[in-house]
Amino acid sequence: MERTGAAAVIIGNEVLTAKVVDANGPLLIRRLRERGIPLRSVEIVTDDVDAIVDAVTRARSKAAYVFTSGGIGPTHDDVTVRAVALAMGRQVVRLPEMVELIRKRSDHLTEEAMRLADAPEGAVLLPQEGTWFPVLTVDNVFLLPGVPQLFRIQLETVLKRLRGTPVHLRSLYLRLGESTIAAVLDRVALDMPHVAIGSYPVFDPALDYRVKVTIEAAELAPVEDALARIRGGLPADAVVRQE
Repeated sequence: MERTGAAAVIIGNEVLTAKVVDANGPLLIRRLRERGIPLRSVEIVTDDVDAIVDAVTRARSKAAYVFTSGGIGPTHDDVTVRAVALAMGRQVVRLPEMVELIRKRSDHLTEEAMRLADAPEGAVLLPQEGTWFPVLTVDNVFLLPGVPQLFRIQLETVLKRLRGTPVHLRSLYLRLGESTIAAVLDRVALDMPHVAIGSYPVFDPALDYRVKVTIEAAELAPVEDALARIRGGLPADAVVRQE
């Protein structure tokens, strides 16, 4: 199977125990979407080496790019580097460039601080504008920090280096329920398999619509064609608005 798009592994007991609300996953989803890079999966795992190895292995089997979030600091539960190395069949090594950066930051070096220089063999550092801490990457696996502020700026550095194909999207807001519009959507989806059509009902009486329908594809023409077909198959007053 060809590996395409991206996959993410969010790492941290604090996320799975609700001590921290994950902000990195939603941000990554949105930014990949904006860059036109399809996201294949997002998996949340504990600070456990075996769990991270399994998740990274699954991610690499399906995606060209893998993002990890969390577990790259100097404390006992920061095991992402070791886990990624195991998943890739590599040793953990200490990067001289990172050692030098750490030495420039502190006059009182500890072994714990020097753990920040550990990386899977073959890893490289991408300079990070605005901070001394570079992005750690190895063979299109990007090991990003779990702290949302740091994750955000490092993610932008990575995304500048990746190429995507932004999709064209149109949305219809309908006052009809899904059971009423299903036949029309089924027919258009069957005729146009290269266009992604989504149907999302809402149950909030304060809203002025009952279903949001999305139509998307890499090319604009088929999106407009599918949109016209759907509108043509619905009653004239079914559409509340179009975006």
